[in-house]
Amino acid sequence: MTSSNAVSNPATQRRVAFATIIGTTIEWYDFFIYALGAGLVFTQLFFKPAGEDIGLLLSFATVGISFLFRPLGAFLAGHYGDKIGRRAMLVRTLILMGAATTLIGVLPTFAQIGIAAPILLLLLRILQGVSAGGEWGGAVLMVVEHAPADRRGRAGALPQVGVPLGFLLASGLMALMTGVVSPGQAFLEWGWRVPFLLSIVLIVVGYFVRRSVEESPVFTEIAERGQQTKAPVVVLFKRHWHLVILAALVFVGNNAVGYMTTGGFLQSYATGRLKIDTTAMLIASTVASAVWFVATLIAGRLADSIGRRNTHLIGFAVQALMAFPLFWLVNTATLPGLYAGLVLLSIGLGLTYGPLAAWYAEIFPASVRFSGVAIPYAIGSILGGAFAPTIAQALLQATGTTTAVSWYILIATLVGAAATLCLRDRRGIPLGPDHEAEQASGATIFAPNVAHRELAAKP
Repeated sequence: MTSSNAVSNPATQRRVAFATIIGTTIEWYDFFIYALGAGLVFTQLFFKPAGEDIGLLLSFATVGISFLFRPLGAFLAGHYGDKIGRRAMLVRTLILMGAATTLIGVLPTFAQIGIAAPILLLLLRILQGVSAGGEWGGAVLMVVEHAPADRRGRAGALPQVGVPLGFLLASGLMALMTGVVSPGQAFLEWGWRVPFLLSIVLIVVGYFVRRSVEESPVFTEIAERGQQTKAPVVVLFKRHWHLVILAALVFVGNNAVGYMTTGGFLQSYATGRLKIDTTAMLIASTVASAVWFVATLIAGRLADSIGRRNTHLIGFAVQALMAFPLFWLVNTATLPGLYAGLVLLSIGLGLTYGPLAAWYAEIFPASVRFSGVAIPYAIGSILGGAFAPTIAQALLQATGTTTAVSWYILIATLVGAAATLCLRDRRGIPLGPDHEAEQASGATIFAPNVAHRELAAKP
């Protein structure tokens, strides 16, 4: 039987890390390619009868509505991930996301089948939301539960970098399609479909990579003992509801700001209002994604050295400082201003995203950890990112300026920072099932820090 303090050997850790990055990148590529499509083409192809302004709001609303179904994916994946394993759920969510994305690539437009087109588009986006809701928790636990205690921050940053990598891949491919392969009208006619159709190739690769890795050692031990919780979601909300709320609010501070770019609002604003070339905007988004990627990796290392909580607070400070300068720079309608705004914002996003995986995993007990990680992430994505592009667009249309959007970014950031201050850093806490009592206590500043007292007492 495995020891609750055991970790995988380095070769296994490397395989798990590689599989996690590949799978998460593919999953979020699919999710973000839709958001870019919403900002660039779906208004004309699926919502044109509503008019440009209303059509753009409706297009962004389909991005947000899918978030409402992410908790369903999190509940399902959390329930079965705590019962049948992390790896099995990762494979299922990957297939679901890929199938929905590929079908969007062959979907007829409003001009071809009328009102059925936006309805089908929304249904496929909902399937993407269900998949995304279950994906993240499994990916996080696979790497964090395989990692040694002093490297969990770095390990946990690996599924996180799949998000900027997915956006980098999506924005880079869209830039290639608009600028080289299918410029102008050709992009509207057929070019936009290619990035969606490519998903089927990526899913095949991701499937075989994920099937090749071993199950998490923590879940393996739970399964060997027959200690799976019968109703993990019920137990989670009965005993740890306060942690669910605080963890979700931490993510609000990152997600609302992140979806200014990944949700398509800034791309639509820059190409529509400011008349910046679409390909140039997409290239700038790609560069910003690369910065976000690097900042996320750095944040993982910082999380292991100065703590998850401190790294988050530094990141939220950067986001708050950039809330107004972001649009001051972008509104210059120049490429240097656009690059500077996106790059500086991406640094804050990376610092508030990199430590999240390890911190979430250390907050919740082993028996309900999949549910505990997945559900706050899904709730935080609804409260933060779901309708961030729609809200930003509505504020822009109502006020005529981006000042209100900056206030929105600042308020979301302060919410995340406040929740961060309410949680304790849990570096070094054992993750195995032998330590449920330690894991279930002292995660907030409002409760006795029993776990760390016991850790400090150990030789």
